[in-house]
Amino acid sequence: MSPTKTLADPIDVMGRLLSFEGKQDPYPLYEQMRAHGPVVDVGGAHLFVTGHAECARALREPDLLSTDAAVQDGKLPGWREHASWSWLTKNMLFSNDPDHERYRRFFSSAFSARSVEAWRPLVERRAAYAVERVARLAAGGEAVDVVAEFSFPMAAGVIGELLGIPDEDHDAFRADVGDITLTLEPIRDMGQLTAGDAAMERLAVYFHDLVARRRAHPTTDLTSSFTAARDAGGELSETELVANLMLLLVAATEAPQDLLSNMVRLALTHPAEAERLRTEPGFAAGFTDETLRFDPAAQILNRVASRDLDFFGVKVARGVPLTLLIAAGNRDPRRFTDPDVFDPARRDNSPLTFSGGAHFCLGAALARMSAETAVPLLLRRLPGLRLAGEATFRDQIVQRGHGRLPVTAD
Repeated sequence: MSPTKTLADPIDVMGRLLSFEGKQDPYPLYEQMRAHGPVVDVGGAHLFVTGHAECARALREPDLLSTDAAVQDGKLPGWREHASWSWLTKNMLFSNDPDHERYRRFFSSAFSARSVEAWRPLVERRAAYAVERVARLAAGGEAVDVVAEFSFPMAAGVIGELLGIPDEDHDAFRADVGDITLTLEPIRDMGQLTAGDAAMERLAVYFHDLVARRRAHPTTDLTSSFTAARDAGGELSETELVANLMLLLVAATEAPQDLLSNMVRLALTHPAEAERLRTEPGFAAGFTDETLRFDPAAQILNRVASRDLDFFGVKVARGVPLTLLIAAGNRDPRRFTDPDVFDPARRDNSPLTFSGGAHFCLGAALARMSAETAVPLLLRRLPGLRLAGEATFRDQIVQRGHGRLPVTAD
């Protein structure tokens, strides 16, 4: 009889996942957590969820709450003194009903399928600009950072133009957007919020001013439309309007940036699939879906039980937090055949990366369109594109993405 394999302690696994080394390649650690099952109960005080079906259910369960102000009061005493979370809890991502439904209703019509399709010429123009930027910089044979020179300009250019933010202001937002996403990481020391606090305060000043300018001189951008709707209906306060405009900028910059970078890296490490991206227009959709499954930017989401409930046979008491390991769910072998294989031709793909239920990502269709447009265009324009050094990831796990991705072209 073979000896029983000792399972790694779940708390130890999470500790290693939060280390810099763990964030560079978290997938072996997710498998160590999965060895305990799809729902890992840590003494009734915390649940880690690794299963695809279980994560999908949690994302749609109305009794599992997002981290709003009331939830944060129980998790992070003193958070109200910090601008980052004071603003975050006024947007639709970090709210629950009735506020969430009110925010979502106000903003969702602007992101209808018809609206997103109408933005295709803007997306194509921004993709062409980002691709030519890389081609120009790579012309001398020098290494080019995909994140700084392609992914960020593409993502920031699309949402920036939609919101009416002048191009000359985009680069100034890059550090602020990154600092704000850092506040979403597990907080061990309130000092972790310092950079995010300052970044949020700068963005708040900027958007208050932008709203005032669009109120006085409206244009065709979304900020003008949202400001006029707020003034006409009074459904949102001025503070709530600004908070959600900041969310749109941050969420529609960081996550699409990371999706684009991941797609480029995966294309360059899978030459046959890269060639299909160049030559088969319909292949980009499957490649995008598989990137979202195989190496997602959004790796972890958090929920808290609003009442005592039974979750797949586990008794969960009111107030107990659940950590949804979305990236582990995306590689659940019960749901996906050969889950650790990157297969853009995979059928019936269903990544959890854009969340689900009431909190399903408002900009998912726009992010997909941007990725499916820009990455094939880059590969066609620079057929000799190749990696030029080690790809590194940021010191983040909730929103994980490349810090640098160097490439060069023949």
